[in-house]
Amino acid sequence: MSERILVADDELSLRKTLGILLRRLGYEVETAADGQEALEALSAAPFDAVITDLKMPRLDGMELLREIVSRWAEMPVIIITAHGTVETAVNAVKLGAFDFITKPYDKDELRKVVEKALATRRLGETQARAVQDANGRFGLIGASTSMQQVFRVVDKVAKSPSTVLITGESGTGKELIARALHEQSNRASQAFIRVNCAAIPNTLIESELFGYEKGAFTGAATSKPGRFELADQGTLFLDEIGEISTEMQVKLLRAIQEGELERVGGISTRRVDVRLITATNRDLLKEVREGRFREDLYYRLNVVPIVLPPLRARAEDIPLLVEHLLEKYAQRLARAVRGISASAMTRLMAYDWPGNIRELENMLERTILFCDGEIIEAEDLPVELAAPGDEPGCEEGTTLKDAVRLSTQRVERAMIERALEETQGNITRAAKRLSISRKSLQIKMKELGLRDD
Repeated sequence: MSERILVADDELSLRKTLGILLRRLGYEVETAADGQEALEALSAAPFDAVITDLKMPRLDGMELLREIVSRWAEMPVIIITAHGTVETAVNAVKLGAFDFITKPYDKDELRKVVEKALATRRLGETQARAVQDANGRFGLIGASTSMQQVFRVVDKVAKSPSTVLITGESGTGKELIARALHEQSNRASQAFIRVNCAAIPNTLIESELFGYEKGAFTGAATSKPGRFELADQGTLFLDEIGEISTEMQVKLLRAIQEGELERVGGISTRRVDVRLITATNRDLLKEVREGRFREDLYYRLNVVPIVLPPLRARAEDIPLLVEHLLEKYAQRLARAVRGISASAMTRLMAYDWPGNIRELENMLERTILFCDGEIIEAEDLPVELAAPGDEPGCEEGTTLKDAVRLSTQRVERAMIERALEETQGNITRAAKRLSISRKSLQIKMKELGLRDD
């Protein structure tokens, strides 16, 4: 049986053209005049892929995409639009779009994207990716929706020269994402240069980044290239970018804009070709508003934003992380620990993890080191975690699966209640804050008994 594709576009001529092209390629095609009609078609019959315009009446392409991601997570969605911008493309991919093509489209390009999308669905890439993540995709573990979105953005933008700003709390894996962007790029064979801006005094940051000539200052016995020059043709990763002084920000902005720099004490200009990736645990927009970070530099850095969620926001990934870390440290420490009880897992999922994955890793290493049995029990965990019996799922006979489900529900309930409180009960804004569709939030609220509240 031929694979079925749904085409949604308010332009009759484009629907017909795409239909003819796809049928010639051997696919069954059904069309819809807008997003609402497309949703009705998806609810009535199975499809293998969706091609949708962005600008449509009643329900636009982005809203259609959100609904598909929420209700048919494995369905590849290809966005096709005349309103293509980097920001729109990144937003679509972050929401879960398989790919993004602008009008007027190239027929061969469209054919290749459709074939790739359908091959992805046939191979069940979603399940394969979850297994791969458990072993460390990009060195990060996560099958949650938020982490899958991060992985999709990395896949989409890695080969582009665009500047990337990675934000997230300490311990969430920002450097791992930066390395992944480099290793998946066309510059992978060139240098990856990392600079921790917080570790360099303000008086030395300029010479560290741009280099210096002999005699430029006391102790400069020879000339030395800076990090920008070392990263030429490769990738430069500036970690903790929010720590540099406003004076240095001006010089950094010029280097990014012009692709040129001057060594400290030098008179000649040097050109460099560098793919720049930056990261910070600060709210740079807040820093801009308060005058500590230049607005023009912020927008130069924030071409492609990647936000890494804290561990407390993706509690469903904790069992995957624990499984991976147990295997890692049991082998390294030569311990016989091979698992964790349901009550212990419940306590791990209930904890806030202010230090994120780094804290979880340190805690498990310590626990494995001192654990006497083969299974980590609740009493083996550090005292800073909740006391035994405080969480649901600790009763005798409770399975690990039930404990994970109960803990996930508790975390979801707490996050939804917090989002509703912060938005004064506005469901649309709360859903946006939680990065889910309004309908998904309503369904989740009903499941958790929060609608009446």
